[in-house]
Amino acid sequence: MPAMELAGNFFLVGLMGAGKTTVGRTLARHAGKTFYDSDHEIERRTGVKITTIFDIEGEERFRAREKQIIAELCQMKDIVLATGGGAILAPENRQVLAAHGTVIYLRAQIDDILARTKHDKSRPLLQTANPRAKLEQLYQQRDPLYMEIADVVMDTSCQNVNTLVQRLEQRLLTQQP
Repeated sequence: MPAMELAGNFFLVGLMGAGKTTVGRTLARHAGKTFYDSDHEIERRTGVKITTIFDIEGEERFRAREKQIIAELCQMKDIVLATGGGAILAPENRQVLAAHGTVIYLRAQIDDILARTKHDKSRPLLQTANPRAKLEQLYQQRDPLYMEIADVVMDTSCQNVNTLVQRLEQRLLTQQP
C-alpha cells in the first residue's frame, strides 16, 4: 500500500498486551510513517525500565513523564504512536490524542491479554497474585475512556498481525476525507 494513501497521525490505545506495539510497527512500515512507543521513549530518555520508574518514583510520577512524552510526540507529523495502556487516564492525554490524529482502540479479550503477558515481568500492574482480576478491573475502568476518544475500534482476538493490519488499513482508508 502506498504511503501517501494513509494521511495523518495514528495513535494506538488499549490495554497492555492488546498488541499496540506490534500492530503499530507494522502499520507504520506499511504507511511509510515513523513508529514511536511512548513507554519505550520514556525508557530511552530516562535510561531505566518502566518497572524501575514505578518502583522508585511511583505510578503518579510515571504518568507525569508519560503525559510530557505524549504531548511532545503528538506535535510530530506522520507518526504511528503506541501509547501505554493507562495513558488515557489523563484527560490531557485524551484531548491531545483526539486533536492530533486518528485514535485506534485495539480491543482485546482478557484471556488473550493473559496469554500474551503471562511471562512478561515488565508489566508492573500485573505483578499481583491475581492478574485476571487486575485486568478485569483495568478493563472496567479504561474501556469507556478508550471508547470516548476512539475513531476506530479493532478487535485483536484470534488474528495474526498482518491480517489485523490489513483490515485496519481498509478501515482507515474509508475514513480518509
